[in-house]
Amino acid sequence: MDLLWRDRKRTIFGLPLSFTVYELEEERLFIRTGFLHVREDEVRLYRIMDLTFDQSLIQRIFGVGTIHCCSSDATKKDFDIESVKTAREVRELLSQKIEEQRQAKRMFYQEDLDAGYHEDE
Repeated sequence: MDLLWRDRKRTIFGLPLSFTVYELEEERLFIRTGFLHVREDEVRLYRIMDLTFDQSLIQRIFGVGTIHCCSSDATKKDFDIESVKTAREVRELLSQKIEEQRQAKRMFYQEDLDAGYHEDE
């Protein structure tokens, strides 16, 4: 598969000095962490239900941001793509690819509009 985007979690001063790498392909997002003990998580894009962009003052100063993802994946329910460059653009790309994958697989996310509503009997 073609790699659409790749970045590292950025630490102090927005420098990529961590051992967390994010890679986006057409159908999957990979999160690789660690130096001696490496762990690679894979999330199928159609399983991501919601994206939230977050940017603290320090992150704005150094041009990075965090994308919070809510997923239906069994091993990676809620996770963050932390402190990456051009996070807004990455969120838009991710959102576009998520919708493409849902349509390709004919998967549709349905919100539970009745959650928390109970009729008194």
